[in-house]
Amino acid sequence: MKQTAMLTTASLLNILLMTLHLTSDILFKMAPAGLPILFAVIFFVVLLCGTLLLAGRRAGYIIIFLGSAFGLVMPILHMRGRGMIGGEIANSGHAFFFVFILLTLSITASFATILSARALLSLPWRRSRRASAAA
Repeated sequence: MKQTAMLTTASLLNILLMTLHLTSDILFKMAPAGLPILFAVIFFVVLLCGTLLLAGRRAGYIIIFLGSAFGLVMPILHMRGRGMIGGEIANSGHAFFFVFILLTLSITASFATILSARALLSLPWRRSRRASAAA
């Protein structure tokens, strides 16, 4: 499978898992359900545009890298105790689903971060003047 196809798939999975995670946060009252959610929606739209519209470009790789790095932060914050240990989630029947989302998010975010970093490092950093003049 091509690296760009794997990166696109991993990034789309990240978006799906992050929205499921945000939904769980809202349901368990760890995130406010109101106007601040619009910032998350804008973040997801930018990440989706970087994944699909800017595929194969440096800007797309940077957006995917930053979005995946953000996806890595969410499981780390929750595993440190916010909402997980002794919170509402630990006492509910939905703890399995919440932890499953966190674990799969950390796996796909790690994979997408590695793939986007490899893609960024493989790109030429400067274009030669001959190549840009010939185009």
